[in-house]
Order: sequence, then structure tokens, then C-alpha cells
Amino acid sequence: MTEDNYKTYFGIDLKQTIKNYIILTIGLFIMSFGVALSVISDLGTTPISCIPNVLKYAVPLSLGMITIIFNFILIVIQVIILRNEFERKQWMQILVTLIFGYFIDFALYVLSPVEPTTYISQWILCIISCFIIAFGVYLEVMSNAIVLPGEGVSLAVRHATGIEFGKIKSAFDTSNVVLGAIFSIALYGTFKGIGLGTIFAGIVVGYIVRFYRKTFNKYNKE
Repeated sequence: MTEDNYKTYFGIDLKQTIKNYIILTIGLFIMSFGVALSVISDLGTTPISCIPNVLKYAVPLSLGMITIIFNFILIVIQVIILRNEFERKQWMQILVTLIFGYFIDFALYVLSPVEPTTYISQWILCIISCFIIAFGVYLEVMSNAIVLPGEGVSLAVRHATGIEFGKIKSAFDTSNVVLGAIFSIALYGTFKGIGLGTIFAGIVVGYIVRFYRKTFNKYNKE
């Protein structure tokens, strides 16, 4: 295979594609540590991880494994919505989901010695987790590779309905929090795995991502 063929094999720029997926993998790795910190804070994690975090107390599976199963369900939802319009490359979400799930379990293992002892330290961990998750999300978006199933569902709904992505994403995140709260009350009779940190993350992570985007775009122009 010649160099030119290597660069554009089957019409794909392999070098750029590999670079994109490396950036995506780094983003997922960073994001997983943010998720782990939010879990350790015990104030609730981001809306997309809310349901798995609630269910982890009820099933004998790790958070990473529950996240994988949950995201597989989201992929199925995308297929139902898009049907024949579901692009073949989107099946890569399965691999991305597996990687992300295992990263979460690894991050929880590495950070297991971290234990907040006061309410203030819980919030410190929660705030730090939001900045870390946001940076991971920024890299995920910047990679231009493939999105996690959570964003994939929102994109699928946008494609099917034409509704603005931001509105769909907000509705999807809200639905996750509401369902997480319902599951928590039904299973435990109280809020477990969900809390003020979930609401806080749902509000601020998007703003932090936009802050990263503006900051790094300005830096790249200079």
C-alpha cells in the first residue's frame, strides 16, 4: 500500500481518523475520572450517568458495566428512531461505550483511596469533577470521531424531528434526572445516587465546555 493509499484508504483519511480516535479516547479517559470523582463526592453525578449511578446500589454489577448496558439501550433507541438512516459508522458507539465503561471502573479503582470527610470536601470534589468531565466532553466533541450514545440519542431525535439540538439535549438530561429520581424512590424510598450535585452538574458542565472551547479556540488562533 502506497503512502497516498494509506492516507485515503477507501476514501478515508486514515491518519486523521486515527488522530481523531486518539483524541476521543483521551477525552473518554479524562471524563471517566470526572465521573468517578462525582460518584465519590456522593452528591450525585452528571445527568447522563444518573440512572446507572442510582441502579448500582440495586444490582450486583460495577458502575462501568451498568453504564455499558445503559448505553447499549440508548444505541437501540437510536436504531428504532432512525431505522434505515442509522449510519453504519454509528455502530462504533458500541466500542466507545465499552471503552468508557471500563475506564470508569478503572478510575473508581484508582481513586478509591479518596474519601471526602466533610460536606465542603464533597462539594469540592463535585466541582472539580465538573471541570474534568467538561474537559473530557470538550475533547470528545473536538475529536470529530464518534459521540457517546447519550449525545447520539439527542442527535437522532434532532434528525427525526428538526427540533434544536440544545432543547433536545436539555430535555434528555432532565428526563435522565427525573427517571433517576423515580428509580431511587421506588428502590430505596429515598434519594440515593442522585442529589444536588446532579442538578449542579447538569447546569454548569455545558457552560464549562463552552469556556474551554472559547479559550482553546482563542489560543489556537494566536
